[in-house]
Amino acid sequence: MTTTGKVYLVGAGPGDPKLITLRGVECIREADVILYDRLANPKLLEHARVGAEFIDVGKKPDGHFPQENTNALLVELAQQGKIVTRLKGGDPFVFGRGGEEAMVLAEHGIAFEVVPGITAGIAAPAYAGIPVTHRMLSSSFAVVAGHECPQKEQSSINWEKIATAVDTLAFYLGVKNLPQICEQLVRHGRDPQTPVAIIHWGTMPEQKTVTGTLSTIVEIARREEIANPSIILVGDVVKVREQIRWFD
Repeated sequence: MTTTGKVYLVGAGPGDPKLITLRGVECIREADVILYDRLANPKLLEHARVGAEFIDVGKKPDGHFPQENTNALLVELAQQGKIVTRLKGGDPFVFGRGGEEAMVLAEHGIAFEVVPGITAGIAAPAYAGIPVTHRMLSSSFAVVAGHECPQKEQSSINWEKIATAVDTLAFYLGVKNLPQICEQLVRHGRDPQTPVAIIHWGTMPEQKTVTGTLSTIVEIARREEIANPSIILVGDVVKVREQIRWFD
């Protein structure tokens, strides 16, 4: 089926509305309809043209717009000939389900463009004064799901290998599973004294960062009432924070 519509899968960046790309802003301005997430800063909608339609398809802890419904809506709107911008927090292909949406669009023959965004696993630590790589401290960096799809029969995280294979680990939205994350890392060889930082609402005015070690961070996070959205960063690079913290 030939369609005249198009879908832009746009990364909105980590929270600060100024960190979206120029191409991302162009796609917002061009759109007839914008489907946006909870983690995409609503201020970005101010770039939209007059008359554009906004649809909240965000996923929230207490209920959300099902992904299958989002997929169907993207197809339906594009087949109506509309220009659709799917605005996602961070990067659409880094835990943003952009890959799933792109596959559905391809299956229906709908034209689409992927617009990368700055992912929180890099940006939140940067705003907390923590470089994810450092010549003396970290030559490798990995992003890991802090919570996995509940429909999966078993975890796809190979804890035995990832615990010690990478210098710096960034876990996305893993505060609820923080005890299990720390336990798995220590059980599979990571030093309990490895520094850990948790950055809540990174790059935003309400950003809050707490630090500890794999053996202490669970209690610290509980005491400080840290919740998602947060990035959990594990590695010696956390030590740099006290020297170069600049934002908070």
